[in-house]
Amino acid sequence: MGVKGLYTFVITACPDGCLMINLKDVAENHCRTYPGSVPVLVVDAMSCLRHWYTPESWVCGGQWREYRSYLDSFINRFTTAGIKLVFCFDGLVEQKKRNEWVKRRLRNNKEIAKIFEFIKANKQQPGRGMFFIPSGLATFTRFALKTLGQETICSLQEADYEIATYAQKNNCMGILGEDTDYLIYDTVPYFSISKLHLDSLETVMYSRQNLCHWLGLSVPDLPLFACLLGTDTVPERAMEGFRNQCLSSCRAKRQSCDKKADAIIAVANYISTIPHVCESLMDLEKMLPLGSDKLILRKGIESYLLPEQHSPWLPCDFKSTLQLAEEQKKDFLICLDQEIFQIAKEQHIRAENHMIYNILSRAEVECSNTLEDEYDTSLPGQALIYCPARQHIYSILLESAKGKGCNRNLLLSPQS
Repeated sequence: MGVKGLYTFVITACPDGCLMINLKDVAENHCRTYPGSVPVLVVDAMSCLRHWYTPESWVCGGQWREYRSYLDSFINRFTTAGIKLVFCFDGLVEQKKRNEWVKRRLRNNKEIAKIFEFIKANKQQPGRGMFFIPSGLATFTRFALKTLGQETICSLQEADYEIATYAQKNNCMGILGEDTDYLIYDTVPYFSISKLHLDSLETVMYSRQNLCHWLGLSVPDLPLFACLLGTDTVPERAMEGFRNQCLSSCRAKRQSCDKKADAIIAVANYISTIPHVCESLMDLEKMLPLGSDKLILRKGIESYLLPEQHSPWLPCDFKSTLQLAEEQKKDFLICLDQEIFQIAKEQHIRAENHMIYNILSRAEVECSNTLEDEYDTSLPGQALIYCPARQHIYSILLESAKGKGCNRNLLLSPQS
């Protein structure tokens, strides 16, 4: 998630990139700036799960009452300070990020394997140093928050994009999470969940303005800057040759033992010295490896542009991936009953049931990692165990889509 190497750079090498603030003070300033408004903090729930779920016995999951009690305390601390929370969850994996998503799942499998190796060797679960989110925690958290009366949203696109858009559109006081993409979006301030002291509501604000000042860039340059370093959309290896060239030209002027920090500064120096026009981006596209998608940098930059935002690096006639996606949807209607499709969509947005909407809109559902020992051949994996159930759900929804419409019974209850 986020921009490769940027988090460490901001913490260790960027003066004033991290500012200690008090969220109650930020809320009070927000109210003075916008009289009569309620300060809203948008919470990237997926990046907060490991900070919320703190039981010592975490491998087997559970501890529902304990977990719900902690969430209640978390919410009450903000409510007491006059801050409203809106929780946003991932609703899908976009195609442009699927390759990186798969790689992350494979890396997670290796982490999970180490957990079970530890358990077998030591006959006990490992400590928090090997912590991995228990299976189903995101789903259970959505319903826990709902029982506590909180507003929950499930994204129709990449969650960080929707969070940045929602926060900007609704004039929110900030975003609480842990993803350097929020430094790249031109949106509201970004606050750290990992640095949060709940009792005092003090945390770190990562300042995109100070980052730009230190790097000699402007905020509209950040999407290109991120893509040249590597993101989920633009793989790090895609512009590796370019970064090495930048490093070579800068080493005579500046050299340290931190190659990643040097590369970040070298890329920023390059951007600051070239014309801010689409022709400069075309020159960069020529450096992409053979066989690469030659529009990948354009798509990467566009993925950071919120509604009605524009980039000096993109051609005026560039057709956004969002526009293309909308056109593709017109030609790919799985559910012919638009009333039922709208019900599924609304339930999805309210974080009540995201599986049905994903099947009806894209004919697919992602299955993330679970805590299971893949080397224990005596027990089949959960993907195999639940395969018949998934097939049954797919057959009901997709077979009915060939006829007059979709099966209404699956949409009667969010527990379906």
